[in-house]
Amino acid sequence: MDYRRKRKLTFFTIGLIFLLSGVEYAVILPTIWGYLQILSAQPFFLGLGLSAFSLSGLLSGPLFGHWSDRTRTTKGIILFSNLFEIAGNFMYFMGYSKWLLLSSRLVAGIGAGAGSSIFGFLTRNTAPEDRATVFAAVMACRQAGLLIGPAFNLFLRLCDFQLGPFVVNKYTSPGLFMCVMWILLQLVVLLMYWDLPPLDAAAQGVDEEEDEVDENVEEEEKPLMGPEEPLEAYGTVNSDQSETLITPNGDLSQHSSPSITGESDPFKNFSASKEFLREEVIVLLTAQFITLFNQTALETMVTPMTQKYFNFRELENSVMYCLCGVEVIVGFFFVRWLSRQVADRVVLAVGLIICNISCAWCLIFLANPQGTFAWQLSAFVIGVFLQLLGLPFVAVSQVSLFSKVTAEKTQGFSQGVRRSVGGLATILGPLWAGGLTGNLYVMLGMMLALLALLTIMMMFSYDRLVEPCVVHHAESPEDCG
Repeated sequence: MDYRRKRKLTFFTIGLIFLLSGVEYAVILPTIWGYLQILSAQPFFLGLGLSAFSLSGLLSGPLFGHWSDRTRTTKGIILFSNLFEIAGNFMYFMGYSKWLLLSSRLVAGIGAGAGSSIFGFLTRNTAPEDRATVFAAVMACRQAGLLIGPAFNLFLRLCDFQLGPFVVNKYTSPGLFMCVMWILLQLVVLLMYWDLPPLDAAAQGVDEEEDEVDENVEEEEKPLMGPEEPLEAYGTVNSDQSETLITPNGDLSQHSSPSITGESDPFKNFSASKEFLREEVIVLLTAQFITLFNQTALETMVTPMTQKYFNFRELENSVMYCLCGVEVIVGFFFVRWLSRQVADRVVLAVGLIICNISCAWCLIFLANPQGTFAWQLSAFVIGVFLQLLGLPFVAVSQVSLFSKVTAEKTQGFSQGVRRSVGGLATILGPLWAGGLTGNLYVMLGMMLALLALLTIMMMFSYDRLVEPCVVHHAESPEDCG
């Protein structure tokens, strides 16, 4: 099988992994509270259960990323991490007690940590100019999972039978369903996923194959030695044939072979303080935290608010989430197109402007809704629409920029750190909103203040939010635009 076909199948498998992660969230979230209630769990167990998944993913992400950077492989890591997803979802299916249910989300969250290895793999196997489009497509796959997940619940809620010693009902069936899905994914990864070489090495390999074909054809058509070819020409190299060296992440040594540089260990000269305590990296990690903090806080606020002011039930909320999912998917594909036209930092700036407008709108019109029912509903729809509109802009641009301003050779670990920062936000966001659903001025005011802080940080660091320099020759570095 040729390289291009392997690449397509591998990227398809990655999309499937993120699709299933979205489906898992969508099928378990609607039923976990009812599941905990029949297990006689206190209300705070809901927050613990939702946070447990993010907590274990926060801890496992950098470990899996470090593993992939050292081995330059991801297939084995994905297969290993999926075992935790399978075990965690089977534990969720078993039920028995609230503590087993809580443990099941902790175990499943470990498997989610492999996402850092996947983002590292994508960084190494995509050109910098194409990276935002690839990341947008991957993120859209997860949103598609969130969109189609509720459709699976339509038949899962009808389950009511015995499977050996286990009861299969609307609460336990999501765990069994996802356990089967992750097992099937193991087979897909085994058959359709390859640890492809980095993009520059792969391109060189393809060119060498094409050159070999051309040379074979030429050798058949010419004599062994030309009539005027000097003997000394054998084995010489023309200076015009020197290769151009490109360093997407500003690290000249990462493109040198280990035999030349003597650095087979990507972490040999690695310094976490030098890598992450840089202005542009701090801005992007802050963007990751604040974006996910605000998103999860608003998700926590929406359901109680729709119940209080609009009397929404399960059906209305399901329709609302489906429409939100459609908007987000369209937004990701729009950003995928836009990122080919403008720089990542421009996309980030547009997203932050939209998010600021959205949060200000919610603070003015939704913190204490006034007027007729039609106006209140319209104000709510506009606020949610604006919030979801800005999400793809910020999410895609900050991931793409982060992959460009951090070293490629330790990309898996760096992506693990980034996802851990996001995991911390998804833990704190619901906790912040959950305690302030009765005081939306404080909750939304803090969110707007965080966005304003991030916007100011980005304005001061705008010139640094670019890909590092491209070096055409080791002796003549040129600045990037």
